Amino acid sequence: MTYTVDLAVEVEQALTELSDDDRQEVMELIAGALVDPNSWPAPDGWSWALRAGPRLWMVFTADLDGIEVISLGEIDVALQAA
Repeated sequence: MTYTVDLAVEVEQALTELSDDDRQEVMELIAGALVDPNSWPAPDGWSWALRAGPRLWMVFTADLDGIEVISLGEIDVALQAA
């Protein structure tokens, strides 16, 4: 089965602004979501799912052939320490 990952324009722009390590983490989050279709929200709906790594998070929705990354961001280290 072939999967499609559709990145929203804002996400594509954010990826270009990330460091190499952060960009790698986002790619790992995407790969992790793709290999675990049971974590996908219902395809073609308004549902979304959240995946988080050590430094970054991403919100995505599902289509019949893959996922669409809606948003991504950095986890606030100050909040983690609290």
